[in-house]
Amino acid sequence: MNDFLTAIFLGIVEGLTEFIPVSSTGHLILATELSGADPDEWAMFNVVIQLGAILAVVYQYWGTFWSAGMGVLKGEREGLMFARNILLGFLPSAVIGFALYESFEAMLGNPGIVPWALIAGGIAIIVIERVAKPRDEGQGVAELPLKKVLAVGFAQCLAMVPGVSRSGATIMGALAMGVNRKTAAEFSFFLAVPTMIGASTLEIFTKYDEMMSGATRVGWDEIAVGFIVSFIVALVVIRAFVAFVSRSGFTPFAWYRIVAGSAALAWLTFA
Repeated sequence: MNDFLTAIFLGIVEGLTEFIPVSSTGHLILATELSGADPDEWAMFNVVIQLGAILAVVYQYWGTFWSAGMGVLKGEREGLMFARNILLGFLPSAVIGFALYESFEAMLGNPGIVPWALIAGGIAIIVIERVAKPRDEGQGVAELPLKKVLAVGFAQCLAMVPGVSRSGATIMGALAMGVNRKTAAEFSFFLAVPTMIGASTLEIFTKYDEMMSGATRVGWDEIAVGFIVSFIVALVVIRAFVAFVSRSGFTPFAWYRIVAGSAALAWLTFA
């Protein structure tokens, strides 16, 4: 597979998986392996194209972000609480991710971790779906109390292990705290914006010289293609996801994780 076809393929995988609880990072690692590409050469690409999916969130929820931003400037309570919850939810992963960057970076090149994380995460989703009881169906992101926000923020840190799923960890963390499905999904979407901007900025900063020197075959052209493709696909997924989980819950994704993880484990073992 040539580099541009690989970029399109990985962009589709990213867009499909970023906001559903199946682990976009895990799928990108496995997809890179499946395409025959060098994981080290495509590691930065796989992080940076997530910004395309994040842009889809900003586009889809532009009205929410605009209202919150204007509310902050005007000192309005709802806007200030929304901004507080997003920033505090992001804080744990920012601190832990920066402190342990090299350790988590090393795991990105190890596809053997992904199947086990997919299976374990699928089982966790089934358990949480069965025992969690939303206690406030009308509670929105701005109304989430500090304890729940920080709990979701620390849950997001689990997603630094490839295959865990950032959206899965945050959504399940919110459900376990009694947050309703719609708000849990939207809070996960909103948290993705600072989280992935931070992760992509750190990745670009650490590998900028390598990219500019031409030491890797994957350049800005491939990144641009992956970015655009992931944006388009993620926008379609976001628009369908909230309606689907409000109606059907997250258990279908759990079973997918278990089947996909088992298949990946067999493939990596016997291929």
